[in-house]
Amino acid sequence: MTRTVSELCPSSRILMGPGPSDVHPRVLRAMATPLVGHLDPEFLSLMNETQELLRYVFQTQNPLTFAVSGTGSAGMETCVVNLIEPGDRMIVCVNGVFGQRMVDVARRAGAEVTVLERPWGDVFPLDQIREALRQVRPKVLGIVHAETSTGACQPMDGLGALCHEFDTLLLVDTVTSLGGIPVEVDRWQADAVYSGTQKCLSAPPGLAPVTFSPRAVEAIHRRRHPVQSWYLDVSMVERYWGQERFYHHTAPITMIYSLYEALRLVQEEGLENRFARHQLHHRALKAGLTALGIRYAAVEGHQLPQLNAVWIPAGADDVATRKMLLERFGIEIGSGLGEFKGRVWRIGLMGYSCRANNVLLFLAALEQCLLAQGLRITEGAAVAAANRVYLESASSSSR
Repeated sequence: MTRTVSELCPSSRILMGPGPSDVHPRVLRAMATPLVGHLDPEFLSLMNETQELLRYVFQTQNPLTFAVSGTGSAGMETCVVNLIEPGDRMIVCVNGVFGQRMVDVARRAGAEVTVLERPWGDVFPLDQIREALRQVRPKVLGIVHAETSTGACQPMDGLGALCHEFDTLLLVDTVTSLGGIPVEVDRWQADAVYSGTQKCLSAPPGLAPVTFSPRAVEAIHRRRHPVQSWYLDVSMVERYWGQERFYHHTAPITMIYSLYEALRLVQEEGLENRFARHQLHHRALKAGLTALGIRYAAVEGHQLPQLNAVWIPAGADDVATRKMLLERFGIEIGSGLGEFKGRVWRIGLMGYSCRANNVLLFLAALEQCLLAQGLRITEGAAVAAANRVYLESASSSSR
């Protein structure tokens, strides 16, 4: 007999991990919109509007700006395989898991990769990058703006100009930063930038926004060898997203609906307001965690507001705490990766998940979890510290 399969009914969760983030109700409603064909004139018009909204959040005028049909890792692979040909030299800056992943992708594309390293949680100074560029003279330099595994934010000022000084293309991972902190592609002079929909944009995973500078497009068109991936070959995909509308693949229509609505929400809030919201709730969370004696893994001054990687306090059990948060309170946070596995919790405040009620609920729940494990903390201290940040913010904004 065929087993009866139960109705889909996932438990209610508050997503405060490294992604996905909670999806805004308006985005969920957009995903229930009836389908049209992927070459329907109305859908083609929606693609145009989605591209304009992507240019807004990327802060760029790049004509070649679109969404790859795949997750953020597909965005990484799209940028690498289109810029790199077998034998090309590439420097990849590694200070966490996602720099390491870029190394793997680049080597699979045939690049001669030079790995530039910093300790996990640290960032790269321009002088270190300059010396590496001087020695290697690579075609591409790849770097992660927001390292999801460590919570570190890489400063970008001056990096694009430095790369161009050595005739190097600058490739930037903004998977965890786009829509949460400033991403300024044109001001950075970045040449290829990719992101994902499931982090600060608060849409489901499944699309990877990308943008290519005219300089990068020229390099792609000068290739001597075909791109190793037919599906991710920008020289073909751009014909579908461009004026020609040449059929390449069937676009994930419902996912484009979701991205369009998510980007409309970003535009309505305004980038500066959105960045300020992420900073406010980060400050409240950090105040609460500090009251519990919990420290951040990323270096001071370079900590992401939307991805808070913190050291697990002595006496707390990593797995037991995350299990208790999930089962008792429906809160998901992330574990550590790589060098930080078992040592770090990753607490996300991304997009729609970045709200005061989530911060206060999480801090109260974490206190209960730590007390249950016998840790000596002051009851109520975390929530009180967070509330002081909120009260001070409300007071200053009313002046």
